[in-house]
Amino acid sequence: MNVVIVESAAKAQTINKYLGRDFQVIACYGHVRDLPPKDGSVDPENDFSMLWEMDAKGTKRVSAIAEAVKGAQKVILATDPDREGEAISWHLLDILNKKRILKDKKIERVVFNAVTKDAIKEAMAHPREIDQALVDAYLARRALDYLVGFTLSPVLWRKLPGSRSAGRVQSVALRLVCDRELEIEKFIPREYWSLVAHLKTSANEPFTARLVGADGNKITRLDINEASVAEDFKSALDRATFKVRSIEAKPIKRNPYAPFTTSTLQQEASRKLGLAPAVTMRIAQRLYEGVDIGGETAGLITYMRTDGVDMAPEAIASVRDIIKKEYGERFIPKTPRKYMAKAKNAQEAHEAIRPTDAARLPKNMAKYLEPEQAKLYELIWVRTIASQMESAEIERTTVEIDAIAGARKIDLRATGQVVRFAGFLELYQEGRDDDTDEDSGRLPLMAENEQLTREK
Repeated sequence: MNVVIVESAAKAQTINKYLGRDFQVIACYGHVRDLPPKDGSVDPENDFSMLWEMDAKGTKRVSAIAEAVKGAQKVILATDPDREGEAISWHLLDILNKKRILKDKKIERVVFNAVTKDAIKEAMAHPREIDQALVDAYLARRALDYLVGFTLSPVLWRKLPGSRSAGRVQSVALRLVCDRELEIEKFIPREYWSLVAHLKTSANEPFTARLVGADGNKITRLDINEASVAEDFKSALDRATFKVRSIEAKPIKRNPYAPFTTSTLQQEASRKLGLAPAVTMRIAQRLYEGVDIGGETAGLITYMRTDGVDMAPEAIASVRDIIKKEYGERFIPKTPRKYMAKAKNAQEAHEAIRPTDAARLPKNMAKYLEPEQAKLYELIWVRTIASQMESAEIERTTVEIDAIAGARKIDLRATGQVVRFAGFLELYQEGRDDDTDEDSGRLPLMAENEQLTREK
């Protein structure tokens, strides 16, 4: 018998079906030990040595694992493929060694980015040792949590009764909030007025144009800073005649967005689905660990804690096949798209978040999923497919308009865009926190020297 240790019961159940009767898959339910909340748990004077302690639940879980390991030929540590998963495997190995039950048993560490039959078998065929660099990263993070939080929290409790804790993350977040608050306090409010003319073409099609200059001078947003000045412009525009001075149309291409990382998934799920980050991650965890789809348990998405934005070549090929089948050749770029993280310190240890099988269309999966699971899966699916689609072809148009009011000449400008080929926009458009995009509107057809009228 080979014992495989994973983190969750749901994942254990899924993997057990793939591996068969020669394997026993058991769950450790996350971390089994931690630093005790007392002085001396981390000793900076002694090479940052750490004391570890198991609570009652951890002790019970380790006892069950130890009992299973006693009769095993091989122990396979298959916790999550990130820093915390590596740390959990390291803790388990250390505890089992101290219990002296491993002896001559073979120990292997395997990682997989997706809970699918192929991914599990591939991982089992290529085991490795514990990645000490990842463990060291975990230890440094945990030591900082303790040294900052354990020292600072009591001060906070004394000074601000009711406060819960301070620490490595909270302290930095507080600094950012305080810096921003100082900027707000130093801000000097300035009054400004914006003027927009509602006009019609000779074909009676309405559009809007904003004031950008007058009497040979350029006018920026803050230049009209009094109501009396705004009223003077309004009065002039009320009696003005309008004519198109020039039209400039520029073709542009808009490229698709990269597949989801953890942070971008949380942002889009908040904008489009109204889900809090914690809820998003809980649903994604379930999609990753496996759901029953017609009698087969399978993970529907790859690992959801990642800052990588690229996909495996075979996944890209599958996505391109789906694009061809569902949308046609015109929507497939000549070469597959490659993405790189913009952040300089991005580790990119894993793929982007994507469906494990692009052929599992959201409309076909919905009947197997809870409503929120179906919505999140669809969001991940469309973002992944769109990331490999052709660019959108857009024509951005700028119309300069003269408004003549007696001796005064006022400059107006209308901007808009026309989608000539939808490309990836056929499927997906990223949400925006600020929807005020002045170029998003479509302008009616106009010609140079065309006379315009005010919309009543």
